[in-house]
Amino acid sequence: MFREIFDTYHWDEISQDIYSKNGKNVERALTKEKINLEDFKALISPAALPFLEQMAQRSHATTLKRFGKTIQMYAPMYLSNECQNICTYCGFSYDNKIKRRTLSGAEILKEVFAIKSLGYDHILLVTGEANKTVGMDYFEMALKIITPHFSQVSMEVQPLAQKEYEQLLAWGVNTILVYQETYHKEEYKKHHPKGKKSNFYYRLGTPDRIGKSSMHKMGLGALFGLEDWRVDSFFTALHLRYLEKTYWQTQYSISFPRLRPFSGGLDPKVEMTDRDLVQLICAYRILDEEVELSISTRESEKFRNHIIKLGITSMSAGSKTNPGGYTVEPQSLEQFEISDERSPEEIEKMIQTSGYEAVWKNWDKSLF
Repeated sequence: MFREIFDTYHWDEISQDIYSKNGKNVERALTKEKINLEDFKALISPAALPFLEQMAQRSHATTLKRFGKTIQMYAPMYLSNECQNICTYCGFSYDNKIKRRTLSGAEILKEVFAIKSLGYDHILLVTGEANKTVGMDYFEMALKIITPHFSQVSMEVQPLAQKEYEQLLAWGVNTILVYQETYHKEEYKKHHPKGKKSNFYYRLGTPDRIGKSSMHKMGLGALFGLEDWRVDSFFTALHLRYLEKTYWQTQYSISFPRLRPFSGGLDPKVEMTDRDLVQLICAYRILDEEVELSISTRESEKFRNHIIKLGITSMSAGSKTNPGGYTVEPQSLEQFEISDERSPEEIEKMIQTSGYEAVWKNWDKSLF
């Protein structure tokens, strides 16, 4: 279990290691064909900023070799904003007095048709964490409606047991996304004071349960803005390396969510600039040429236009982050504010202008 490895590391010591790196450490890392986690510390350190162009060129070349000039397109579909957790940064938090909404079967079908009309064949299903309202019975009902219409179905829901992940796999789910939010064990509790999510180690063990279920792919990440992004990114990379070695038949993706405004929201504790995010994306690609790197509509048009060639392999467009946002109830509260509001068609044209191809379908169910 990853916990056994995690407990041998200490946040403050990792922070000190990262911030003590110098230019020679960065240069040494960039001369290597394959870097290790110590090199990764150097590439995410402040000392690496003068080497950003060199990192970008290597990241670009590595991504082309492995993924070609393609960007996988996906759309999130929010099924419910019911949630029993209190989280300081989320619009769906239990203590946020909003109108709660869980889509019915008929409403789900309307959303499906709306998303399909945009050209999507890859959908990401999202809910708040409320086992009684949006538990396995609800997922079974929803997936029976959704899976016949999409070749790839991903889910971002509450942490589940291994047997439940096995059931989702049997119902047609391809990918599970689960974000630790922050790997700072002490500060984690301050951001998650109530609900099942407040159990740091249960959440930390979720990728192990996913891996044991033989899920095809899983996604990891931290929410940048809660704590120091450099230290959280090291722990995410440590987690990724462990999972790739332990569950080697599973594919992996990394997402880069930065804290965005929501109703009554939390200001970022630590700012992550666009330049910082470019540095991190390049560092991940240099560390791991196989991992998929995803960017969402949280980011601005300008940033997303320029990040295409730097290592990103998947992107959302035209996203709605509220239940029923595509057709059923467009005005309900969003989980977070969208920054890039361009349509999927506009994003596809932008990708093509960059010399890349937008891929709307990534695999066939018949292959599994």
